[in-house]
Amino acid sequence: MSANAWSQNDLDTALQINVSGSRDDGQGFLSPNKVIAGDELQNKLGNTLGSTLANELGVSATGYGSGASRPVIRGLEGARVQILQNGLSVGDVSSVSPDHAVANPMQNTHQIEILRGAAALMYGSGSSGGLVNVLNDRIVTTLPDALSGAMNASYETVNQGKTGNIELDGPVGPLALHLDSTINNSNNYQIPGYAEQGGPNANWAINPGNPVNVPYSGKLPFSFSNQNSLGLGASYIRNDGYTGVSLERMNHNYGIPTAEDGFIQQSQNRYDLAHQTNNPFDGFSSLKLSAANTNYQHTEFTNNGIASTQWNNTATEARLELAHKQWLGSNGVIGAQVTGATLNAIDLATNNYAIVPQTKSNASALFLVEEGRYGDLKTSLGARYSYAAQNPNSATQFPSPESQKFVPNTYGPPIIQNRQFNLFSYSAGGIYDLAKGYGLGLAYTVSQRAPTPQELYSYGPHDSTATFDIGNSNLGTETSHNIELSFQKTLGDIRSKVSLYRNQFTNYIYGFYTGSYSTANDNFSVVQASQANANIRGAEGELSYNWNQTGIGSRIFGDVSQGSFNAGGNLPLQPAPRLGAEMAYQRNGWLSSATYIYSYQQNRLANWEIGPTPSYNLVNANLSYTERIGKINWTGYLALKNLLNQDIRYATSPMAVRLYAPQPGRSLMVGVRAAF
Repeated sequence: MSANAWSQNDLDTALQINVSGSRDDGQGFLSPNKVIAGDELQNKLGNTLGSTLANELGVSATGYGSGASRPVIRGLEGARVQILQNGLSVGDVSSVSPDHAVANPMQNTHQIEILRGAAALMYGSGSSGGLVNVLNDRIVTTLPDALSGAMNASYETVNQGKTGNIELDGPVGPLALHLDSTINNSNNYQIPGYAEQGGPNANWAINPGNPVNVPYSGKLPFSFSNQNSLGLGASYIRNDGYTGVSLERMNHNYGIPTAEDGFIQQSQNRYDLAHQTNNPFDGFSSLKLSAANTNYQHTEFTNNGIASTQWNNTATEARLELAHKQWLGSNGVIGAQVTGATLNAIDLATNNYAIVPQTKSNASALFLVEEGRYGDLKTSLGARYSYAAQNPNSATQFPSPESQKFVPNTYGPPIIQNRQFNLFSYSAGGIYDLAKGYGLGLAYTVSQRAPTPQELYSYGPHDSTATFDIGNSNLGTETSHNIELSFQKTLGDIRSKVSLYRNQFTNYIYGFYTGSYSTANDNFSVVQASQANANIRGAEGELSYNWNQTGIGSRIFGDVSQGSFNAGGNLPLQPAPRLGAEMAYQRNGWLSSATYIYSYQQNRLANWEIGPTPSYNLVNANLSYTERIGKINWTGYLALKNLLNQDIRYATSPMAVRLYAPQPGRSLMVGVRAAF
């Protein structure tokens, strides 16, 4: 649980603010976006970004124990879902592999934005699934009247999880100072039944590419997570804007529950700069400059504590945004962005590269986003041009294919060569007001993505996925063509929204299971980076009554997406269809809710995936009471998770973890918050 000091009134306001920071009429950008803040965020906040967003409409998650989980949006994950912190890249390596945790401590988060379409083009061209922006307000933008803050402490039964965090903001003359700190420790968590899907005697257990250890029940080994962070910020507040800096130190030690087992020690230092001038010159409402430098490192350990691989990523990013006032009925932002990163993975036993050679990545971009209203029609336009370059270390010496003992076929390493990409992405659409509060929308977005270093140059075993990964340095640009039709009712006690979409990919990049194994590496499956045309079709919808209002509220919702190759066969790692219902009550300091989600069996699998993924019934409930005593708002809360103690396995997680590691069983969390 977070310890921010947002009130219910703050929540009602925050849900009406879109990514541009301007007030909106409730319909948001053309491609649906979601803002989670206040009490809603408090009830949903988990230890990871993926677990926090896992039950949002159109969003699922990967899951590697308690420590690593990324959001999966409309069947897309990894590099196709960009993660930001305060509008700048988080700077970690979580998109490389799902066992790599997002380096973004959640406990002091104030707001999470899920962006698609034109709004997402402000930040990246490769976010064909969407973009997630996590805001922590370390750089305070308005001068506080007095010292304010929040504290939180909680305990969770399923893993003996203990969380404590504090946050303070205060003025010193024209300066606004900020401090936040979090400690979050949890042991291995309790699971229902066996760790192995279907029990230790399941047919898949004899697959030579998936060796089975001793069957586990009770607590899942290597599912622990221990994290701490410290954040500091200082801002100089002026009448026409602000200038601020912040720093963050994060440490995270978490387990990887697979057949191989192991754990990761992760650390990151991050430095941010933000500057804004309001009304800088005629015709423009604001000028914003932001920059971040990230020094990220994690070390992977075997199950007996031997350090095997060290990953390092040093990244620098800078953005300039210029917002213009209304012109021909449209407001918009024009801007530029530059990024540079050096990725390095070292095998500590040989001091040679591990999986992927050292690669320097550089990118620069220009973007424009416009939104206007013309009578009953609201329009949104966006365009982004990016130049991206991948420059691997030409001195890299790959091991000989013979030493890897591939069976039955031998696979050589990729060619080490520099690659450059020119990317152009754009979005256009509109919402037409059929009547007051009723809108019909249509949006079309083209998004281009350059291959990542691991897709281009990888060559080596990956324990956490039980695969031997082989890149392809000849991969081309991946292009997504997404069309979406939506209907929204945004006024009255009864509200609704429905979206239908189709995402057509040219040169979709995926890992192809070749059917071969590396007998020199525990019979790991050989997976080769490949490309093919593909498509994802889906639908999302919800109907609510009196939602987020005083008294009783309810909603029903559901989502489904299915990906397939144009030539035939299913895309891997696709989420299962879901249906759900939720009820809530809030009055006189009381806030309670109960959620039921039915996830269908996922039997539309890629031909190399083992399944099906079982269906499950998820029941969660929350109860809190807030009372103001003196100048402090005290809140006591409890949260019940997986009340039915179901065996939950995400179809979006790689087989190496899905087949061996279910999500936590029944759990009770109790806690107290204080805000002043």
